Amino acid sequence: MTITFLIFLTLSLILFNTLVGVYVERKVSAFIQDRIGPTETGKYGLLQTFADVVKLLFKEDIIPSSTNKFLFKFAPVLVFIAVFAGFALVPFTANSETEMPLGILIWLGIVALDVIGILMAGWASSNKFSLYGSVRSLAQMVSYELPLGLSILCVVVWNGSLDLQEISQAQGIFAEKTTYLFGISFLNIETQTIGGLLSWNIISMPFFFIVFLIFFISGLAQANRTPFDIPEAESELVAGFQTEYSGMRWAFLMLAEYGMMLLIGLLTSILFFGGWNSPFPNIGSFELANYTSGEIGHFSSYLWSFFWLMSKTIIFMLIQMWIRWSFPRLRVDQLMTMCWKYLLPFSLGMLVLTAFWKVFLS
Repeated sequence: MTITFLIFLTLSLILFNTLVGVYVERKVSAFIQDRIGPTETGKYGLLQTFADVVKLLFKEDIIPSSTNKFLFKFAPVLVFIAVFAGFALVPFTANSETEMPLGILIWLGIVALDVIGILMAGWASSNKFSLYGSVRSLAQMVSYELPLGLSILCVVVWNGSLDLQEISQAQGIFAEKTTYLFGISFLNIETQTIGGLLSWNIISMPFFFIVFLIFFISGLAQANRTPFDIPEAESELVAGFQTEYSGMRWAFLMLAEYGMMLLIGLLTSILFFGGWNSPFPNIGSFELANYTSGEIGHFSSYLWSFFWLMSKTIIFMLIQMWIRWSFPRLRVDQLMTMCWKYLLPFSLGMLVLTAFWKVFLS
């Protein structure tokens, strides 16, 4: 595949994810709050999101006279590029050619540019509410990058690789190294031939459920999703760093938010839940893992692996929506307390425990 075609596919995936995601989130929030949600535009309101796109395309692009116009215009583009570029390192199928020895470090560096765009948007808007929102975002995202990085480091230590494709491969029947149930070698139960759930990191390392929670919570903070949406905080800061944006510039910020949701769902699936591997194990003569994984290099492998990865990702996106409409926004002091007093120490402890388990038990 050419680079141009891959860029087109990724952009199409983000656009489709946003179109569907906005509609689904409206329906999910309506269900949680005992409402109906969109109903008027199209059957069951299915055309509501398309109507919103048309509105944004024709909406006047207002730029306040007191802003730094270049930074004001460039900030939404930078936020979107930072999220968009993160997809380049994601192995969507078992046949993806994304072999990068330092893949996860590059991903962390690229996505970290997101906060620069948000800070730029708030400062260039020449609006005190926008500036408050961007400074809040800077404090929040930089702080939560620490437990996020440490939780990822736990997975790196456990799998012995920074390559996302190798991490995915190690969690199924295509694993090149011998893997054991719960990572304990003296149990002598090899899981790379069984595959399925038993090979996933969340199972192979018994304490990874805690690491998963740390990663997922930190990911919500990186995506500015409720209860970590203090950079926007509509009830306090009008709309935070995006107060002065309208039309397609505002749409770029929304594309970035839903793109980050998708990216967090993908990374959660890859790091903890087997990535593109099947959840079904081989049980005796019932080789469910083999049947639902295909053979690497064949077209069936593309279909199965992409299906499993996206299915898991959609589940995690729905969980993010459920959390948004179920929990209130945290105060700034509560948010920082959670990061520095709880998530960071726990992530450090999990890193030490993971290293101990890897060296002495696996």
